[in-house]
Amino acid sequence: MSPTATVAILTFNGERYLRDILLALRTQRLDGEFEVLVIDSGSTDSTLDIIAEFPEVRLHQIPNSEFGHGKTRNLAAQLAAGEFVVYLTHDAIPADDFWLESLLAPFASFPGVVGVVGRHIPRPDCFPLLKYEIRRAFDSQGVDFATTISYQDPKYDRDLRYGSPARLYFYSDVNSAARRRYLTEQLPYQDVAYAEDQLFAEDFMTLGGLKAYTPWGAVIHSNDLSYSEYKKRLFDEFVGLRLAGAVMPPASHGFRAFVRAVILDPIDIVQDREYSTARKLYWLLVNPFFHLAKFRSTRRARRIDLSNPKVLEKLSLEAQRKSA
Repeated sequence: MSPTATVAILTFNGERYLRDILLALRTQRLDGEFEVLVIDSGSTDSTLDIIAEFPEVRLHQIPNSEFGHGKTRNLAAQLAAGEFVVYLTHDAIPADDFWLESLLAPFASFPGVVGVVGRHIPRPDCFPLLKYEIRRAFDSQGVDFATTISYQDPKYDRDLRYGSPARLYFYSDVNSAARRRYLTEQLPYQDVAYAEDQLFAEDFMTLGGLKAYTPWGAVIHSNDLSYSEYKKRLFDEFVGLRLAGAVMPPASHGFRAFVRAVILDPIDIVQDREYSTARKLYWLLVNPFFHLAKFRSTRRARRIDLSNPKVLEKLSLEAQRKSA
């Protein structure tokens, strides 16, 4: 019999958290069978050695040059045997033994659901700007004690942009699930540099599909980025949004970020029990520089000539990692 789900993990030099992810998958409590599929795109660290420790994992390898955020997830759907494809990245660890059951539950309760997104819980040592952004992003998706179902309201047009429509189409395939048949036969991911997940949600919701958000299907996840990596990562994301046809945030967002850096984040940092006193003092001094980096990267991504690939690669974190 075919498994209920295929958990597809996309890896590239993911040795830091991969073993914890695979161990967490071994303890999942699901009324049904599931398989684990790893698609690796040219790892040079110990990622493949870790995978070899788990004989139940099915490994598929591709050259790094063939990787694409949307394209490789479509490949996972084609290789999957399960009715549902559950996507994880190599740095997202299921938070508990009921993670998989929680992600799949909305499909049974609401037949119109095409995609499910689960909550991200930032790592305790994550830098404040990102930690609090992650919390706000998922708080805006629904309450902590119930599944939230979202659908396309005809009064919104189809533009992916900031504001209410962006919250409506918010989707993260760091931790998500979708019907395999829908991905392979009706609407695959778009092959774009970034924002493939939000474009996927926008596409299926525009066609009448439902999106579910479950706070219980949570993963421990936040990007481990240095200051310089964070600047380049933001540049990649916002350039990707432009290439995908999204409307960039207005200049007023920069002022709001300044207010948050000066007034709001310090309050949260002082009250944050996950930081030691020394760490709080450190982040009170350093966190504003991350806000400044975000402002500058966004402004640069808004103004840069998208037809100049050499300049784009020079400022890109993804290009830097591929060449490493």
